[in-house]
Amino acid sequence: MMKPVTIVGGGLAGLTLGIGLRQRDVPVTLWEAGAYPRHRVCGEFISGRGQQSLQRLGLLELLQSAPTTHAKDAAFYLGAAGSRPSRLPEPALCISRFYLDELLAGEFQRLGGELRVHERSRETAGSGIVRATGRRPETAEGGWRWFGLKVHARDVELTADLEMHFVPNGYVGLCRLAGGEVNICGLFRSRKPMPDLAQTWRNRLCGPDGSVLQGRLANVEFDEASFCSVAGLGLHKRRASDREECAIGDSLTMIPPVTGNGMSMAFESAELAIEPLAEFSKNGISWEQAQKRIAAACDARFARRLSWAGMLQRALFIPWLRPVLFQAVSHADIAWRSLFERTR
Repeated sequence: MMKPVTIVGGGLAGLTLGIGLRQRDVPVTLWEAGAYPRHRVCGEFISGRGQQSLQRLGLLELLQSAPTTHAKDAAFYLGAAGSRPSRLPEPALCISRFYLDELLAGEFQRLGGELRVHERSRETAGSGIVRATGRRPETAEGGWRWFGLKVHARDVELTADLEMHFVPNGYVGLCRLAGGEVNICGLFRSRKPMPDLAQTWRNRLCGPDGSVLQGRLANVEFDEASFCSVAGLGLHKRRASDREECAIGDSLTMIPPVTGNGMSMAFESAELAIEPLAEFSKNGISWEQAQKRIAAACDARFARRLSWAGMLQRALFIPWLRPVLFQAVSHADIAWRSLFERTR
């Protein structure tokens, strides 16, 4: 008899883990409070080792059956100033979460996994339970409240497949998707609560007067049904080995969105957890041993990039240092390529 595994949370990490375990015949129940398809606050491009994880799990071909495209270059903007497009060290896979989550959920069920949507698990920790519920809400961090906004739009003219626009107390990323759509996703901070995000999201995502971002989005067609927001984000580095529970994805730690590595870390952490959990299910190791192996593997894989991402995030919000960083990445490919590689 194989021991069952329960996954709490049906985002990218939870669904990928469930698929990997079902590929090894592990009995899995996955609890998801929402349903599919759905939009999520996300950069919507997979950059880094995540594509390799998907390929090893046989999922890359599945994703490419959906509307996808590849981002091959990036450009950076600060106010009215911008850089020339630069080629990415490796292409990023761009796909809307509206399609992605539903694809993974369907594959999990096809493999025999039990998916409980519109339901919350009463337990989030304990033997055989993996937490994949996404970011852990934090009211404030260093006196600042962090929140994210996302919407799709059409008729957006881009100079690069990926654009990063730095705005006061935030940044906005534009990502070219399939079918002529562009994903617009921003991270912002505020000293005060922001109860009016549903009414003011356009002003925040479109940037200040005179900026390139404002010009980009002045006459576009927004898909208002795709708008979503998230608040209470915590961006400081966390170690898996410090936790008593087994966690993957953003439940473990959230990398600053400016790196564009969040989706990749979700897939990678899920892959790292598959073999220890499968061995636990087959009674080969104890739950404590499985949890320690997963934590050690995640800490070893992510420590370096989290440290670099944290330094980059802090530097971007130092007023006098932001223009210096912008000049560095705008005029020296070696500078931003170095940061790109160290945050992946």
